[in-house]
Amino acid sequence: MLQQQHQAARQQRPLLPAPRRTRSSRAVQVAATATAPAPAPAAAADLTKQIVADEAQYVLQTYGRPADIVFVRGEGSKLYDANGKEYLDMAAGIAVNALGHSDPRWYAALAAQAQQLTHTSNLFHTVPQVELAKRLVHNSFADKAFFCNSGTEANEGAIKFARKFARVQAGIDPYDATASAPHELVSFTSCFHGRTMGALALTYKEQYKSPFLPVMPGHVLAEYNNLDSAAAVIKKGKTAAVFVEPVQGEGGCTPSQQAFLSGLRQLCDEAGALLVFDEVQCGLGRTGKLWGYENYGVEPDLMSLAKPLAGGLPIGAVLLKQKVADVMKPGDHGSTFAGNPLVCATACTVFDTIADPAFLASVVTKGERLRQGLRAATAGNKHVKEVRGLGLLVGVQLDFMAGPVVDKARAAGLLVITAGKGDVVRLVPPLTVTEAEIDHCCKVLGKVIAEAAPAS
Repeated sequence: MLQQQHQAARQQRPLLPAPRRTRSSRAVQVAATATAPAPAPAAAADLTKQIVADEAQYVLQTYGRPADIVFVRGEGSKLYDANGKEYLDMAAGIAVNALGHSDPRWYAALAAQAQQLTHTSNLFHTVPQVELAKRLVHNSFADKAFFCNSGTEANEGAIKFARKFARVQAGIDPYDATASAPHELVSFTSCFHGRTMGALALTYKEQYKSPFLPVMPGHVLAEYNNLDSAAAVIKKGKTAAVFVEPVQGEGGCTPSQQAFLSGLRQLCDEAGALLVFDEVQCGLGRTGKLWGYENYGVEPDLMSLAKPLAGGLPIGAVLLKQKVADVMKPGDHGSTFAGNPLVCATACTVFDTIADPAFLASVVTKGERLRQGLRAATAGNKHVKEVRGLGLLVGVQLDFMAGPVVDKARAAGLLVITAGKGDVVRLVPPLTVTEAEIDHCCKVLGKVIAEAAPAS
């Protein structure tokens, strides 16, 4: 019945007005700067050197960045550094730039909203936030949406919602600090759920956690894609929620098995626990379905979203069923910047573009072309163990560390990143990547993997 109501609402939902075509003088100036000719080689080298030096002096050093590249412009699936060198971007800002760089639809929505209203805080109603929430709810399992600013914040929200739900379900006063209820959170090997202290507790890699111990208590780890392992730790009276990525991203571009997700749904129902799908990386078209869970026919109780939702602007969201929404009250959670008009109006355009069935079908076709092309390009290379993934979330499993491959690819004008234990080449290009760009990527990557592989 609820699904039928959602379908009817989808057909009746009002759309935001078309963005105004006029641009402010500042917007015109920025656009002109973005398309300006690259500086002379000597000036570009000096600029790169200065920016890298200033970054080292003024920015906290938590990232390992190449010292010879400063990106200044992007268009479609291409990035350009200060020297004017072109790169094929098969990383898309870690699966964020779903429509590529400088998409005209994205820019028009951003500019139009920037001329109207940017921020009010969540003390007041705004139109774009409601319009985005309607789109997310009408096109998913969910009844409500909560907005935040990133994927890790979305998972933090889901943790809080799940723990309060468990307290209410236990029949206690959730605000009674002396009362206890199920509170354990289960996650899986190779998972990544974020770097803030709650989400960090759920994340697998110990090197992310050990410098900051103790992390949030109440976490239990099970083996990914192993239902017996999950059944051993999901317990009625103990477990509040189970967090899982339908397709692991940083963990190695590994899809869940059908029986695993179906089994988790059953285990959670039996234990009275909530099932939370982390679709920060695999959601919103990345797998060729609007949502990753649609590949399995298994619905969660909550779902975290972020990376591609606003096409490069910071946003996160938790989608949740009404039974969970019912336990949350004003003051239980919040955010100053979350869901502001600028980001939400832009996200509406991103959503409408990706949700088009023809667009999603193109992602399926491109994903198949990418995986087949990579298999062909690496055929006979004994160091390539597997090419896997769904849609345009693809991993090349190596038997050696992938860092040298990433470096050689970058030198050849191809941007890819690592995953897994550092032995997977991860490809998460813009969903708008062309077939010709996919073919070029496969050719370059096959070559540099052969060059970087250990000598036989």
